[in-house]
Amino acid sequence: MLIDDMQRYIALRRSLGFKLARPSRHLVSFARFAADKGERHIHAQTVLAWAETAPEPTPGTRYRRLRDVARAARFLRAEDPAHEIPPAGLYVTSKTRLIPYIYTSDELVLILEAAVEMQRHEQNPMLQQVYVMLFGLIAATGLRVSEALGLRLDDVLPDGILRILEAKFGKSRLVPLHATVRKILDGYLALRGNVIGADDHVFLSARGRSINYSVVNKAFRHILRLADIAPGRARRPRIHDLRHSFATRVLEQCGAGRESIARRTVALMTYMGHSNPRYTYWYLQATPVLMNQVAAAAEAWIAGDGR
Repeated sequence: MLIDDMQRYIALRRSLGFKLARPSRHLVSFARFAADKGERHIHAQTVLAWAETAPEPTPGTRYRRLRDVARAARFLRAEDPAHEIPPAGLYVTSKTRLIPYIYTSDELVLILEAAVEMQRHEQNPMLQQVYVMLFGLIAATGLRVSEALGLRLDDVLPDGILRILEAKFGKSRLVPLHATVRKILDGYLALRGNVIGADDHVFLSARGRSINYSVVNKAFRHILRLADIAPGRARRPRIHDLRHSFATRVLEQCGAGRESIARRTVALMTYMGHSNPRYTYWYLQATPVLMNQVAAAAEAWIAGDGR
């Protein structure tokens, strides 16, 4: 049965660290669509017909549907040539990379102050500090928001080290904290220790449970309004831009020397949990400091003094 082949493909990809949340739904949906037609193999025309059944059949949704089935088809065709590989690029649309917002040091201070102000009404001391600690930790470490929300009490190790378990692509890593961050986190954990319950997440909601991302995102948007951060910007800054800002500020401290940049990039790649340097470069943005360093390096090279 085609559904069994799809489940086997999904299981293999997940064993390699891919989560496949949306692709798995697409593949199962297509397998059922094909089964209703009495088909046991992937046929290109059937895939195209299925792609048109999307709740919102925009070029983007149809492209993602075709892409996911095409990847599975290449895998299954290696075993059985009766499977056809659909034209995955049929609905490709131009995609412009979102330009991240790089927060200044002053803006980060305003965000944390607004986080405190927003939670000032809470009677529980821990809840008064939960968002300032959450966003402060992300800004100071470059953690993904999912990694921060997924932290459990046992993941805060001695000597100021965070243990990030099975993050993106199933990878785990250790994240050492700066002494100042460690001190603030210890203060928050002292408040967190007074909350008794079955949930052992570091960051809890008012109901004593782990905090949902949608709730955190809504809170962050409110904090940005309170802090008056980029009020006229068409696309609002995101929580994830804290991670971009962290990576960019680290590179700013490298100087213009190639060896220094190379060392910092490898260290940053490891710290942020990237499997390839190109993913780290994705986070680095041109700031005035970086552009001045590039200009200085170019001038030195032209003068014959740089390498």
